[in-house]
Amino acid sequence: MPVTKTKRKRLTIRPRVKLWLESEEESVLCGGLCAMLRGVEETGSIKHAAERVGRSYRFVWARIKHAEDALGRQLVETHLGGRGSNRSELTDLAVDLLREFDDLRSEVYHLVDNVFTQRLNETLSRHQRSK
Repeated sequence: MPVTKTKRKRLTIRPRVKLWLESEEESVLCGGLCAMLRGVEETGSIKHAAERVGRSYRFVWARIKHAEDALGRQLVETHLGGRGSNRSELTDLAVDLLREFDDLRSEVYHLVDNVFTQRLNETLSRHQRSK
């Protein structure tokens, strides 16, 4: 039986990067904290935000406080003793930081995708098999 070569479909290959902001080599703002802050924004509760991201209340609270200390500004306003929803809410700074971080992440991903695609195509062209 003759052996036939089948042309393989080229898979989409994309680079992946993680982006975070740090101070003195410690993470201040990252995708994880953004998810926690969005959880607070959407649920009005640190407790419910923690449940959404699969972390303990203590972990989320500590992570928010760490970021606030590093920034020297408050990210979440809490209303102790309140009942119902909206016991916690993001400050205007937190809302702006989330937007800016998302924009930066989108720009970085776009840049990395474009640069990598160009380099990958150049590399594949250099190593193209003769037919």
